[in-house]
Amino acid sequence: MSEIPYKSFEAYLKKGKFSPVYLIYGEELLCKNALDALLNALIPASERSVNYEPVDNDNIYEAIERVNTFSLLPGTKAVALCDSRIFYSKQDDSSILEKAKVAYNEKDIKKAAKYFASFLGVLNLSFEDVSDKEKREKNLKSDSELLNDDKWLDEIVAFCTENSLPVLAAKDHAGDLQNAVERGFPESNHLIVTTDIADKRRNLFKAIDTHGIIVDCSVAKGNRMADKKEQDTVLAEQMKEILGQSGKTMARDAYPALYEMTGFDLRNFSNNLEKLVIYVGERKNITLDDVNAILKRTKQDPIYELTNAVSERNTEDALFFMDSLLSSGIFPLQILGAVTNQIRKVLLIKGFTESPPGKAWNPKMQYSQFQNKALPALEAYDAQLLTCLEAWENLLSEEENWDADQEKKKGKKKKNKAATDLLTAAGNPYPLFLMLQKSEKFSKSDLLEAIQSLSEADLQLKTSGRNPRLVLEKVILHICRSARPV
Repeated sequence: MSEIPYKSFEAYLKKGKFSPVYLIYGEELLCKNALDALLNALIPASERSVNYEPVDNDNIYEAIERVNTFSLLPGTKAVALCDSRIFYSKQDDSSILEKAKVAYNEKDIKKAAKYFASFLGVLNLSFEDVSDKEKREKNLKSDSELLNDDKWLDEIVAFCTENSLPVLAAKDHAGDLQNAVERGFPESNHLIVTTDIADKRRNLFKAIDTHGIIVDCSVAKGNRMADKKEQDTVLAEQMKEILGQSGKTMARDAYPALYEMTGFDLRNFSNNLEKLVIYVGERKNITLDDVNAILKRTKQDPIYELTNAVSERNTEDALFFMDSLLSSGIFPLQILGAVTNQIRKVLLIKGFTESPPGKAWNPKMQYSQFQNKALPALEAYDAQLLTCLEAWENLLSEEENWDADQEKKKGKKKKNKAATDLLTAAGNPYPLFLMLQKSEKFSKSDLLEAIQSLSEADLQLKTSGRNPRLVLEKVILHICRSARPV
C-alpha cells in the first residue's frame, strides 16, 4: 500500500479505512503516540480490555496465533508486538549495544537489559558467555569501545541473570511472520508491530508495505542543517501539544535553555516539559528562571563538539565537552580516540597546505573559491599521496620476503588497499573547507607534538592507575595551549 510519515498519520486515521497489518518504526515516543492514536481509532475504550491483546517477549508465533483467532466479543480486534526486535540482525549489533548503554546511562536498567539481551541474541551468545572479562574478550567479536567498560557490563549481566531475562535465539522469525502477513488475517483483525529498527531491504518490510501500512516515526539523528531542522520541528510539535493540553505558554528564551539541557532526546524533553508545567502551578507562562530552577543538564554532547573545540584550540569548550562526555558515561579511551583521529586529519591537511599543490589554498578564500581552485588541488594531492603509500607497502612486502605458499597455508587475509582518509568528505567538500581553516591554527610541529602527547595519554590510560579525567585534561590543555606563530 504505502508508507506514511508520522506527521500525516493523524489525517490517515480520519479516513476510517484500516489495513490488516501495521508497522510503526522509529523514535520510541513517536511510535507510542502513533500506536495510541491507532488503537483509539480502531477500538472504543470500553472494548479495549477484551479486544486489544499486546504480546509480551516478542513472541512472534503467539502473536500470529492470536491475530488469526476471532475475538470473544464482536467488533475490531488488535494484536500488538510492541518494541519488537524482529528486524535486528548481526549488522545492527553495534547500534543495539549503543542503545543499551544509553538506557544504562539514563538509569533505565530494565530497558538496558532488554537491549543487551537482544545484542547477545543476534550474536548467538548466552549470559554465561559474557559473565566475566575473560569470556567477553573471547566471545564478543564487536569492536565497540563500549565493551572495554567492565563496570556497566558487569551490572547489566548481573541484572539479567538475577531476573532470568531470556536471550532470544538468533533464529530468523521474520520469514514466518512474512508468510502470515501474505496469507492474511480474519476480517476486522489487525496486527500492529512497533520497533526502533526497520530494514527496508528485508522481505518482511516489503510484505508489510504491500499488504498493510508502514508509519515512519524516525527522526534524522545527524548534525546537518536539514537534520537539525527536522529535530527542531519534532520538538516544537511535542512542546505545542504538551503546552496546549495544560493551557501554558513558554517564554522565547526558555525553549533554547530547555533544549540545551536535553538535546534531541524526545522522551527526556517531554518529561522535563511536563515537570515545568507542574512546577509553575497556576501560572500560565514558563520562564527561563523556571528552567534553570528545576532542571539539570542531561544532554549528551556528541563527541564531534569536543573534537571541534580541540581543533579550534578552544580550551574552555574542549574541557567542558570532555567533562560532559565523561559524566554521560562515554569511555575515556573512546574520547581519546576521537581526539586522536581529529588531530591526525588536521595533520594530513597540514601536509597538503605545506606541499606545492597546497599553494592553491588561501585561508581568506570563500567556499566557492575553495571548490573551484583548492579542491581540485587537494584531490590531486590525495591521489599522489595514495600512490606513494602503495609504493611503500609494495616495498615493505618485498623486503620482508614472505613465502607465498606459507601465506596460503596459514590462511592469511589479503592486505587492505592503502588509503589516505584525506578525502573522507568527498561527497560533501564543506567539512574539508572547515578543516583547512582549522589547520591554520597549528604549525606542523604543534601537530607532531600533539600526536606524541596523545600516544603517551593512550599508554597511561591503558597501563597506569592514573585518573582518566586528569590524563585527558592534560593532553587537551597541551593541544589547546596558546598557538605559537605558524
